[in-house]
Amino acid sequence: MINYLYQQQNWQSQLSDLITDPRELSNILELSEQQLLSGALLASNQFKLRIPRAFVAKMQKGNPLDPLLLQVLPHHLELEDHPGFITDPLGEEQANQQPGVLHKYKSRFLLTLTGACAVHCRYCFRRHFPYQENLPKTEDWDNIRNYIESQPDINEVILSGGDPLTLSNRKLNIWIERLASIPQIKFLRIHSRVPIVIPNRVDESLISLLKNSRLRIILVVHSNHASELDDFTCSQLAKLVEQNFTVLNQAVLLNGVNNSAQILVDLSYRLFDAGVMPYYLHVLDKVKGAHHFDLMPQDIDHIYKELLANLPGYLVPKLVREIAGEKNKTPLFGVSTY
Repeated sequence: MINYLYQQQNWQSQLSDLITDPRELSNILELSEQQLLSGALLASNQFKLRIPRAFVAKMQKGNPLDPLLLQVLPHHLELEDHPGFITDPLGEEQANQQPGVLHKYKSRFLLTLTGACAVHCRYCFRRHFPYQENLPKTEDWDNIRNYIESQPDINEVILSGGDPLTLSNRKLNIWIERLASIPQIKFLRIHSRVPIVIPNRVDESLISLLKNSRLRIILVVHSNHASELDDFTCSQLAKLVEQNFTVLNQAVLLNGVNNSAQILVDLSYRLFDAGVMPYYLHVLDKVKGAHHFDLMPQDIDHIYKELLANLPGYLVPKLVREIAGEKNKTPLFGVSTY
């Protein structure tokens, strides 16, 4: 019944009614304060708790180790310092040529349109990113256009954030039309977790504006566990696939969440049920506050070898790490993950 109610509620209402208090989360999931609040309040002060109610409805009540909960639950371990875990693990501030612009790869240009997310994932590599200094304004468009045109190898723009699908369809359309006005741009990639945590974001208005663009649209959703993909979420993703958009998934390998081959096998098959293709399996970016999600290299190797043995090749995501300053994602299978 709870999930049905969220299916009837529009996405804007859900986005404006997020859970931001660990105590409320504890009450909804019927967890004791001892199970949930060990450092949660302190950690939430540094990186605020934000969870859509529709996503919480997918969690198991009474289970403090629910894999969906662990991805979003503030934890006292976030407050610890660990060598090698830093605030900018991907060196993005050096690639930030002007507000909203990250140009790290030759043919791809990343545009951070918003710092807002529907959900605060505790392992987020941009949890310390200075968004307020880097969001593009209307008056920045001419500079952005000039930069793209000065780099003739750029043929794809990636909308990122924050999460670009927290923007209204009107604002999203403005930026898509601007980008489509540049002849050299052929592809538009949108990275978003919103269709997973608020499936109603995939509405007719969004589908229409994407269909009406001359650009080839690629949507990369972020799902880490099959439990995130209930029937309604899959049906919403399938709507995009039915319109011939390319829909891919990237996951992050997280200790305590999906650090087993069987969980990842289940994820790939569930994605395929919705017509979504597994794309990347990222190892953890070493961002300050996320050390407790990290895995030992030998464990990563073991999990991935089992994954290869248990999935057809077309459902195996590429195991990669992003290394600051490199010109591409670094494949890890067949090489050391140390």
